[in-house]
Amino acid sequence: MAAQGVAVLLSWLSCCGSAVWRYSSNSPNYRIFSTRSTIKLEYEGTLFSEWSVPGTCSIKNKRSPKTELRCSSPGVQTIRPIVTGPDLEEERYLSVDVSHTCFLWYYNVINFTHNLTQVVIVWIYDPENADPNELLQNANEPSLNSIILSKQFATLGQKPTIYTILKRKVYFPHGQMKNGAWQISIPVNSDVLKEIRGNQVAFQDCFIADILFLLAAPFLTMPEIPGFLSISSPQGSQLIADWAACIPSSVVVVADMETFQTNNSFHTWTRIRVPPNILTDDERHSVSDVTLTEDGIFFLINGILYIKKLSAFTRLGGDVNLPNGRIIGITSRKWCWVKYLLKDKGRRSSMAVWTENEVYLGYTFLEFVKIITTEKLKGLLNLSSAATLTIHNAEYTGHPLELALLLNYCITCNTMKKIYLVIYNEDTKQWVYQDFALDVTIDTFLIPHFMYSAMPELILQDKHRIYYCYHNFKDAGVVQTPTELGNLSRLSHNSIIHDVFIDYYGNIMVKMENNVMFYFKINIKDALKLHLWTNSTIKSLISLNSSGQIYLIYVFEDGTVHPQEYPLKLEAQSVTFNTKEKCPFMAFHNNIFGVFYFLDKGQNLTVWAQIVYLENIGLHIIVESYGPNILEKKDHVQYETASGYCTKTMTITFSQNINYEAVDDYFKLQHENTGLLLVRVRPSEYAKTCPIAPKLFQIAVGCDASKFIAVKGFNKKECLHYDFFYIIEKSYLRNRPSKHLRVQYNWEKYGCPLRVDFREKFRPVIQLYNENGYVEDVEVNFIVWEIHGRDDYSFNNTMKKSGCLNEAQTWKSMTELNKHLPLEEAWGPENYKHCFSYAIGKPGDLNQPYEIINKSNHNHLVWPMDHSGMYVFRVKILDPNYSFCNLTAIFAIETFGMIPSPSAYLVAALLFLLMLLFFTILVLSYFHYMRIYREYIYVPFHKSGRKQKNN
Repeated sequence: MAAQGVAVLLSWLSCCGSAVWRYSSNSPNYRIFSTRSTIKLEYEGTLFSEWSVPGTCSIKNKRSPKTELRCSSPGVQTIRPIVTGPDLEEERYLSVDVSHTCFLWYYNVINFTHNLTQVVIVWIYDPENADPNELLQNANEPSLNSIILSKQFATLGQKPTIYTILKRKVYFPHGQMKNGAWQISIPVNSDVLKEIRGNQVAFQDCFIADILFLLAAPFLTMPEIPGFLSISSPQGSQLIADWAACIPSSVVVVADMETFQTNNSFHTWTRIRVPPNILTDDERHSVSDVTLTEDGIFFLINGILYIKKLSAFTRLGGDVNLPNGRIIGITSRKWCWVKYLLKDKGRRSSMAVWTENEVYLGYTFLEFVKIITTEKLKGLLNLSSAATLTIHNAEYTGHPLELALLLNYCITCNTMKKIYLVIYNEDTKQWVYQDFALDVTIDTFLIPHFMYSAMPELILQDKHRIYYCYHNFKDAGVVQTPTELGNLSRLSHNSIIHDVFIDYYGNIMVKMENNVMFYFKINIKDALKLHLWTNSTIKSLISLNSSGQIYLIYVFEDGTVHPQEYPLKLEAQSVTFNTKEKCPFMAFHNNIFGVFYFLDKGQNLTVWAQIVYLENIGLHIIVESYGPNILEKKDHVQYETASGYCTKTMTITFSQNINYEAVDDYFKLQHENTGLLLVRVRPSEYAKTCPIAPKLFQIAVGCDASKFIAVKGFNKKECLHYDFFYIIEKSYLRNRPSKHLRVQYNWEKYGCPLRVDFREKFRPVIQLYNENGYVEDVEVNFIVWEIHGRDDYSFNNTMKKSGCLNEAQTWKSMTELNKHLPLEEAWGPENYKHCFSYAIGKPGDLNQPYEIINKSNHNHLVWPMDHSGMYVFRVKILDPNYSFCNLTAIFAIETFGMIPSPSAYLVAALLFLLMLLFFTILVLSYFHYMRIYREYIYVPFHKSGRKQKNN
């Protein structure tokens, strides 16, 4: 936010409404709040007299409404403004730490779209001595103080690195520091959650705090086109917002005068406007809901869905399989799951649309599919056909593939109705009725908010209360307050609930329309009222910024938007200080660093969690899983006690032990034992003062799409890149066709062929890779075949030499057994049977070549001795217990060194030519010698006779 924007924000916040006071620090997101920090105090109101601060803190001007405070001693500092009049202002209990973390990383991103890279410029700055542009996050280059500080750290061995949280990749600076900053190049990818870390280097006993941030591909904001008109919610309504689940800094906010969009948590923003003559003036100011997806921004106006793209604004209806009206709600996903497993090769929706009687799922490229009607739901739930069943609301759950529906059910529908809940799984296409029923008045409207948890846990809001449903609907009730029995309106001057916000750490904030806020945590059944932070006249929303921290979005009447960081941790510590509520445990540790784990056949996952607590409390660790019952779980608990503290360490191993060899239906057994599990590891007791949230992660049992195999020694770089044709003689082909086969060598598909001497045996070495690179050499059985049908090669091992007790499977036997299948499907892990038992197979000729290869059986490919050739092989993993994936790869071999034997036709033709040449020479010789004879023998004889006669 620019300095001018800060001034405007403060003037708006202080213009009207009840008196409030706030504090701030120079450190972004209050990351450093210690004895070294300058605490800025600010009072809004007309009755201010002076500040009341403890003796351990020094204040710059105690009689100024805006002043600065420093606390030399750590601990909880009681601060309160003293005002004139009988009323007392609320006091805060600020927790000031003593810390050796004094400095921060500053980063600036430059996007290069031509090669899809991002250059992150990183330097070190001191928030207490920083340039104003650095404090406002507007700096493009380091200030002089930051240059000196960064160079000083660099001489001590400091160097930043960027870590990606999901894929665990590391990026280092390239080159030396330049102008007091490091440069790190990162490819644009879907792993948007990153962290800047440094070495453990201290300067003047101070370290640098690591920083977690979001770095996504650059998004285009929708331009403000001249002549376009504003679009908004009805006059006087509260703010409506939506954000991208995996990029929460990309937000769209609908106010009652404009619609705003940002891609950087409102550091910058634009107005969303629509072309004229599409909507009437009344329709333009009647937005009731908004959803942000990859396709664009969806607006719900008078029961009709519209989409806003860069320059177009389109009404959606029957052309995209949606109703032309009657739509009562839209929603998108709230929790980010970059990875998930769809075992049935389906798709995952990006939004849901519903009417009173129908539900549609929306996919990319504006594709909508109706998935259910209330008539079908009546049959699935065995409800009376005479009853009234309508869709109350819908929301995506914490599960990456599930959608929940709240249903209205009533018989007479006069005063009361029941709310039921069903959950739909997009992968299995199944609807599951949940053990949930709530009796409410006929005019009650509930909004569900699902937790970031493994089990389906949610809270629901009406206008005055919050209902909780914990532990898979086994524990339900109303969130209580110290007074008024959970009626939040009575504790907030009869205001009604506007917004409920839940973050990834289990914090839950309830914001009323007059900006009074309440706070509790996941699995907690009571809420506390937070200190006033904003006056009641400003419209605001709660959101997450690019660092995953909570901030408030303010929209003012002049059509401007301003963000403000909110210190939830400090405010929660302050309101819980007098309650004497303590976290039941001292520490909760684990080694679960990822949120997604793939388990293939034969693999297992072992994690541990540890809890430390005072003696005689009796805590333990709970492991909850939600999903198909496809994994075995074993846990082992170690218990230690010392100096009044107890430590419990639980080791949990997830495994799957199923033999897939020689089963009746290989593919069915695979399908039954694959799926997605959500697992949560948590302490048995929890409190609002606990800083650590339960740990949640996925275990996907099935095929990792990023997994592939390759043959060692083959690449696409060490040969001339071009396609060419070659001929395979018909006698070398498996089916013995009537003609030779002309084959085009596709370099892009086959890669560089490996030239092998025909006398050299060749054994392929198979290597397994995934998205992170090389994993291992494959040691299990695999098979190869020439994809164009060649069979003029063999194997050096025989079945007998390989240890077979019965005749082994071969390509010939398997293709004869599966004549209805193409060659590549005739033999594989689904029908593999080994030959090392008398009970499997049948006796036969064990002197046949053994056509199965693995890393240790020394089986090799043997080439023909009478000709050379080009071979394109496909390799397939044959072991049924190795992977859920169909792992194949292609490699090409070109044999050389053989002097080809001449063709019989060529020999006959050559002999014919030689004989023809011989007889031609004989004939020519005959005439040649006849001429000589006549010239030197026969002709002179007659000449001499004439001379004698003349004489």
